[in-house]
Amino acid sequence: MLNKVFSAAVFGVEATAVVVEVNVDQGIGYHLVGLPDNAIKESNFRIAAALQNNGYKIPGKKIIINMSPADLRKEGSAFDLTLAVGILAASNQIKADGLADYIIMGELSLDGILQPIKGALPIAIKAKSEGFKYFILPKQNAKEAAVVEGLTIYGVETILEVIQHFDLGAELKQTIVDIKEEFQKQLDYPDFNFSDVKGQESIKRCMEIAAAGGHNIILIGPPGAGKTMLAKRLPSILPPMTMEEALETTKIHSVVGKIKADSGLMAQRPFRSPHHTISDVALVGGGQYPQPGEISMAHNGVLFLDELPEFKRTVLEVMRQPLEDREVTISRARFTVTYPSSFMLVASMNPSPSGFFMDPNSSMNSSQAEMQRYLSKVSGPLLDRIDIHIEVTPVPFEKLSDTRKGESSIHIRNRVIKARAFQTDRFSDIKNLHYNAQMNTKHINSFCKLDSSSMQLLKEAMDHLNLSARAYDRILKVSRTIADLEQSVDIKGSHIAEAIQYRSLDREGWLG
Repeated sequence: MLNKVFSAAVFGVEATAVVVEVNVDQGIGYHLVGLPDNAIKESNFRIAAALQNNGYKIPGKKIIINMSPADLRKEGSAFDLTLAVGILAASNQIKADGLADYIIMGELSLDGILQPIKGALPIAIKAKSEGFKYFILPKQNAKEAAVVEGLTIYGVETILEVIQHFDLGAELKQTIVDIKEEFQKQLDYPDFNFSDVKGQESIKRCMEIAAAGGHNIILIGPPGAGKTMLAKRLPSILPPMTMEEALETTKIHSVVGKIKADSGLMAQRPFRSPHHTISDVALVGGGQYPQPGEISMAHNGVLFLDELPEFKRTVLEVMRQPLEDREVTISRARFTVTYPSSFMLVASMNPSPSGFFMDPNSSMNSSQAEMQRYLSKVSGPLLDRIDIHIEVTPVPFEKLSDTRKGESSIHIRNRVIKARAFQTDRFSDIKNLHYNAQMNTKHINSFCKLDSSSMQLLKEAMDHLNLSARAYDRILKVSRTIADLEQSVDIKGSHIAEAIQYRSLDREGWLG
């Protein structure tokens, strides 16, 4: 007897419907076709044990299973439950009424308990678009899938629950998630707060500007100056994610299987901090069967690269295109997948191999040549994509011992939100342009016009501070953000003067 059960496979951050056709006929043998990987080929052992331990069995007949479309590679153990239900229905061990309305996914343990799967959210989105009414999956993934409205989600713990549902009409408990409540309750509870940071008021100001304009930023300073502490608090002052951004972010983390158990929508911006030994494939994504990399996991959030010169040069160079295009495309012989990668890059580094600036009073000192050789490990084209360079100096004892709390992240975030709203209005007629860091030369010419005195100030700074040509556009972008924080339509001389300070690596004595 032939029977069909429906499931889905995830490619990139999207899902594709997969029809599992099971035919049970006279003879002996178990044949699984349709480009399954090894995890799926091994499923017959898990299925056999799970069924036997729950009072059912794989029939001793000829079983042919086709996973359609047959030319599409399927991978992972999430098809265990789909195959098991198909075998039971095709061998008349359970009723098959209404199977066409269900997407069924789940990994089986030998005792029939279901294990969590990857990609539950994109599969649920695909199920809704394909017109399915129900989605049966492991209970651990139920909240994640229930984010999709208009689809009935059943989270189950064992295969026996699924069998009794189809065969005996036993009701399954529907998982319902209030998306707005789930979204709102996570917004105002950042893990880290700028009120914990002692001193460093100028660096906090830089962080506020970077957050307001979406600018990439690099912090240069000796060990213990607070670079990592500051970077970890940046997500707490970024504007709250929109519902669309939250869904995009949750989809990516769902595909990698990084959604926390029993959690639904991700409402807080991600913060990713890979170790400097990371490979280029792990950073941008890829592999034999492509998976999202760290830059995609940081989508709509922050990617923090600590000790930037310690990363392999090839690893840093592969970021150049994603930083510009805000997406990364992985190509293979048989298929191509595109992952979104719109993130803020925050990098930190020591100014020299010893970790300290040129200081005649320091016993741990480096010459100017050593400093430049160390800094040259980071290429010019990569630095060209970083808008703000700032020196971080150690906090004096008077500041460290001060018991007063600094300004909280909530207050800083409110100013950032107002500045972003100012930019949203300005760019409302331009597609895919939402904040200042995304401006190209054409937009800079339109929105960053200077009066004669401001232009003269910028010219003198370029001449006297030996700023590089690449600093020109960056200064204009940052000055536009500083003006937005003050709700100023025009860029003033004070805005230009402040922006000029944030190009440390363009000055003579750094990278020349």
